[in-house]
Amino acid sequence: MGDSILSQAEIDALLNGDSGGEEPEAVTGAETDVKPYDPTTQRRVVRERLHALEIINERFARQFRMGLFNLLRRSPDITVGPIKIQPYHDFARNLPVPTNLNLIHLKPLRGTALFVFAPSLVFIAVDNLFGGDGRFPTKVEGREFTHTEQRVINRMLRLALDAYRDAWAPIYKIDVEYVRSEIQVKFTNITTSPNDIVVTTPFHVEIGALSGEFNICIPFAMIEPLRELLTNPPLENSRQEDSHWRETLVKQVQHSELELVANFVDIPLRLSQILKLQPGDVLPIDKPDRLIAHVDGVPVLTSQYGTLNGQYALRVEHLINPILNALNEEQPNE
Repeated sequence: MGDSILSQAEIDALLNGDSGGEEPEAVTGAETDVKPYDPTTQRRVVRERLHALEIINERFARQFRMGLFNLLRRSPDITVGPIKIQPYHDFARNLPVPTNLNLIHLKPLRGTALFVFAPSLVFIAVDNLFGGDGRFPTKVEGREFTHTEQRVINRMLRLALDAYRDAWAPIYKIDVEYVRSEIQVKFTNITTSPNDIVVTTPFHVEIGALSGEFNICIPFAMIEPLRELLTNPPLENSRQEDSHWRETLVKQVQHSELELVANFVDIPLRLSQILKLQPGDVLPIDKPDRLIAHVDGVPVLTSQYGTLNGQYALRVEHLINPILNALNEEQPNE
């Protein structure tokens, strides 16, 4: 028992990392690129593409563009950037001050999203709304937004919220609710930790020769219950779209031009008989009582033939339903 007790010198050697032998050589190369991993953080890899969210973003950009046009009376160009899945602190550290940060609830989803207007976009909107053309750039200088700028922000935010709600509607019904606004990201706290994952989408807005950024930031935990729906979006053709498509197709088909063909008689002949035909030869025929008219080889009606006002004419006797005929032909003989 006494032999297993370490001496004080051995204990000191263990505490100091001294194994008593030669120190191993320093490892160089790939090991220097190893980064520490903290299992307590929410860092994870999301490999699936959020196809439905991409559709929502594109639809939102179109709706928001029309809203900005009605507000500013100038046609803006909005480009949707790629969806980024990143830690919240990576997104937050790139935001200038002041930045208009709007905390939004997307009910029934649990959590809070951010609608972010960059100061450049705010100043461009204010300048255009009051008749400017961007010749006199506004300096940010870390100041707060004025009351006039805040009123313009509120009008743009209402347009953005309405457009975002409508963009989600075909995928999942949400109700957007404004919570409050901030100008410093440290007061937002939409995640429990700066390392929590968020899904961000940048929108590049160009008005004339000037441009600004608008961002939507959603905590990944907020949309994770819809992960399957967002990676495998439903088909776009809703009932209303199907009905509209059907009506349009019917109108276009009804205006299509068709050729109605009624053959008076068919004479079966062999090729050898046709090769022997000479001018003046007579081919006997049986005069038909009725004619069957075809459209593209499909029988559509039976008729009698004659003359009307000095022209040959057909009088419809019976309409043929080609679908019913095809079904009858497919039924087996009893």
